Amino acid sequence: MARLQLNFPDDQYYYSSLLTVRVTDINAGNHLGNDSMISMISEARARFLFEFGISETERDGNGIIVTDLATTYRAEAHARDQLLFEVGVMDFNKYGGDIIFRITRPQDRTLVAMAKQGFVFYNYKSSQVVMMPDDFRGKFERVNWVD
Repeated sequence: MARLQLNFPDDQYYYSSLLTVRVTDINAGNHLGNDSMISMISEARARFLFEFGISETERDGNGIIVTDLATTYRAEAHARDQLLFEVGVMDFNKYGGDIIFRITRPQDRTLVAMAKQGFVFYNYKSSQVVMMPDDFRGKFERVNWVD
């Protein structure tokens, strides 16, 4: 099976946040576990959306739902490492797009991981995919579009 490759354009990142690897994030291999990395990616996504005034779920039931996740690991991270999560968006379509992540350890400039979460706008009350709101689209001028 071919290995997954994730590479994203530098101009698609809009936000960054530092997160610290906790002792409880460490697995039996004595490094950051996959499950904890996914939780950290989700936290970085939540911070990114909050920074841009985007609620993950609105009162009318519309919100964002993650459709897929891909992660590639480049280096280990350990307890108390500070990790920089750079977050962006790309490949918009009429229903959603991708939230992208570049995760580095600033202390030694090591690339730790790359990730992408596919998302669509979804109405949780009707259980249906809905169109991307214009106000969301308007926040990200540099995003490329796909059909």
